[in-house]
Amino acid sequence: MKQKDKTPFELGLLQKRSVIESVFGELKNLCQIEHTRHRSYTDFLLNLISDLVAYCLMPFKLGVKINVASLSAMG
Repeated sequence: MKQKDKTPFELGLLQKRSVIESVFGELKNLCQIEHTRHRSYTDFLLNLISDLVAYCLMPFKLGVKINVASLSAMG
């Protein structure tokens, strides 16, 4: 299979992959987010909304800063 060329944005995300994975890990630990098998749409929406509320109430928000200007200079 022929490899597809990656955009500068995708290359920047690949460089920050470890940081992104650690942010997801912290969110799972702090907000107690877990993958569950939802038997109905109501259960899915309730779980999704409760996870979003837990994230919004966190005093320190986790995130990844990506500078678009530096990414465009890379490519």
